[in-house]
Amino acid sequence: MNLREGEKQVEITEAKIYLKESPDRKLKAYVTITFDNRFVVRDLKVIEGNKGLFVAMPSKRMKEPCPKCHYKNVVRSSYCNQCGSKLEITVYEKEDYQNEHRDIAHPITSEAREYIQKVVVEAYNTELASKGVTEDTVTEEVAATEEVVTEEAVTEEAVTEEAVTEEIAPVKETIPEDIGDIGEFIDSEKEESIEEGNKE
Repeated sequence: MNLREGEKQVEITEAKIYLKESPDRKLKAYVTITFDNRFVVRDLKVIEGNKGLFVAMPSKRMKEPCPKCHYKNVVRSSYCNQCGSKLEITVYEKEDYQNEHRDIAHPITSEAREYIQKVVVEAYNTELASKGVTEDTVTEEVAATEEVVTEEAVTEEAVTEEAVTEEIAPVKETIPEDIGDIGEFIDSEKEESIEEGNKE
């Protein structure tokens, strides 16, 4: 499989998939691709989007200079990593939010992007299959884990509630059922205390 550009052909000769094992369900894998066995691009990402899998190009977070020492800190840093001065956080408009990150390498034609997308997604699915895993399996495992966590939380809550009930039970036995008799209960406790003191 290759990409034709005029008289030249550019081919992805290798796509290494590094599956991501984390609670983050959107980021599925990191990818390293090699063009013509001579040029490598690392840190592409396979991401689960609203319309399915897509490939994100390697990028870096933009930096802004400190007004005091001119050290370049990543955008939205609260303090300068060099001099420790407090920084004014730049507020971006919604449409400019993506400008915080810039692609390190990316295709400049739709044909090239589609080619990379196709090769990488196919390599990703092949990697999953070689490990006996499918997207459905991953989804089921995540759902099962969430269910177990939920059940454990409910069980723990029930155990805690039961323990509290057991601690309260002996106390409740000594309290009159009719709250109107609470005065008589206190008086009787005082009398018993006085009698015990006299016996001693």
